[in-house]
Amino acid sequence: MFHHITVLKEESVDGLCVKPHGIYVDCTLGGAGHSALIASRLNADGRLIAFDQDDAALSNAQTVLAEYGDRVTLVRSNFRHLERELRKLDVPVDANGVPQVDGILFDLGVSSPQLDEADRGFSYNQDAELDMRMDRSVELTAKTIVNEWSEQQIARILQEYGEEKFARRIAKTIVAARAKAPVTTTGQLAELVKEGIPAAARRTGGHPAKRSFQALRIAVNDELGAFEDALQQAIRCLAPGGRVAVITFHSLEDRICKLTFAEHVGKCTCPTDFPMCVCGNADGDLKLVNRKPIAPSERELELNPRARSSKLRIAEKQDRRS
Repeated sequence: MFHHITVLKEESVDGLCVKPHGIYVDCTLGGAGHSALIASRLNADGRLIAFDQDDAALSNAQTVLAEYGDRVTLVRSNFRHLERELRKLDVPVDANGVPQVDGILFDLGVSSPQLDEADRGFSYNQDAELDMRMDRSVELTAKTIVNEWSEQQIARILQEYGEEKFARRIAKTIVAARAKAPVTTTGQLAELVKEGIPAAARRTGGHPAKRSFQALRIAVNDELGAFEDALQQAIRCLAPGGRVAVITFHSLEDRICKLTFAEHVGKCTCPTDFPMCVCGNADGDLKLVNRKPIAPSERELELNPRARSSKLRIAEKQDRRS
C-alpha cells in the first residue's frame, strides 16, 4: 500500500490559484495528495498532468485519481523531461511552440513509502540491500557508489549533498571496509557511517547516518541537477498569469529555487520586508507571490514530523504581451 502524508497540501494548491478550466502539472505525483486536491478543483474540461518515475506511485494514483477520469493524465518520466513530455500531449503552445500551462507544482524529496519500504534501500532504520533508486529502471545504485567510486568522490558527495562535516572520515571508513568485503546493505552502511563519526558527535543531532544517506540518495537520482533543469523548463512553460509552487526539504534545493526565481524576477525596489512586490519595477518574467518561504503549521508538524524542514515558494509568470 502506497501511504504518504502530503506536506503543505492546502497552502501549495491554494498558491496555484487553480482555475476550473485550466491546465496544471504535478511534477512529483508521489502519493497523489496534491494531485487529488488540484483535480478536485477542476471542471470536466480542466486538466491535470502528473509526473512520476516510480511505478508504485503511478499504480497507486490510478486508484486514487480514478474518480476524475479523463481530466487526469499520468506520465511515467523524470520531471527533468517536463517540456519534452508536454510537447507529446495536446497542450496549447505559444508563438515559439513552447507548451503553456496554468500552474506547475514541485514537491521535492523522497516519498514516505520509499523511506518506509525496506526493499527500496533508502532507510538507515531498516536493513535491506543498498539501492535508493526512485526509478528502478536506471542502473546507478547506492551500492555502486559505495563500492566502486573513489574515496574522494564519496567524500565530495557526502560533503556537498549531505553537508556532512565528517565526510572524509566516513569515506575513508567505507573504502577500508569494502577492501575486505563489499558493502551491500543499508545496515552495513549505517554502521560504517557511525564508525566514521566521532563518538561525541554521534550523541547529538539525530541518527548519525541521516546526512550520508540523504547525500547518496541525491547522487543516485541526480536530484539537484534534475530539479534545476525542470524549474527552468517550468518557467518557460507557464502561461502568463500562471504560477509555479515549489516545496523543498533541503537547503540546497531551496537555494536552487530561490536563485532561479531571483534570476527571473528582475529588479524589484520594494523593501525586503514587504510580503510581495508593489513597485512595478520588476522587469523579469516572474514575480514572487511570497517573499519569504511558507512553513508548515504547528498542527501539521504534530501530525507529520517529516514536514519540519519543508519550505514553500511560489512565483507567478508576468504577462509581457502588452
